[in-house]
Parts: sequence; C-alpha cells; structure tokens
Amino acid sequence: MKKLIFKFDYIGKILTGEKKTTIRLSTNLKEGDIVEIFAGCVRVGRAVIKKVYRKKLEELSEEEVKTDGFKTKEDLYKALIRIYGSKRINSNPCVYIIEFQLQ
Repeated sequence: MKKLIFKFDYIGKILTGEKKTTIRLSTNLKEGDIVEIFAGCVRVGRAVIKKVYRKKLEELSEEEVKTDGFKTKEDLYKALIRIYGSKRINSNPCVYIIEFQLQ
C-alpha cells in the first residue's frame, strides 16, 4: 500500500481536518488511491486521495495554503524550504497538490 508521510508536527492538524492537502514536488499518487498516513513514526490511519493536480508554486491561492494547514504563503514557503531547500523552492517549481480524506 502507498504511504503519505508527514513530519510529526502535523499530526494534530491532520486529525482535526485542518490539514486536508499536502504539497509535494513529485508524487506517484492518483485520485482514488488508498494510502497509509504516517506522522513521524506514528500511523495515523488510512486516507483516500480525492484529487491530485499540478501548478506553479507562486500560483497557489490563499485557500490552497490554508487547506495545507498554513496561515500564510510565507509560512508554507518556510516549511517547504526546510524540506526541499531554498534553491529548489526559490526557483518557483511546479508542485503537486494532493487532497486526501481520512477514512
């Protein structure tokens, strides 16, 4: 089974539904996939992938930023830089927005 792995810090937002998407530079997930969700080493549960789409990082809307669990684009960018590095994020890459729903 495919997995979606998050930093442990996001477990609360995932469980409350505040975080319903994840933004990744690459993915092999597609709509309808069932995945195991992990936050750190903790298994959170299963989720269904509701939607996967691609766009330039700078084109993300405020709503997309909020459904990813962030208050501002700046907060999101800081988190992405910690994961992927500033060189990759500052180049305005195409990103995948993966919408999921816990089962």
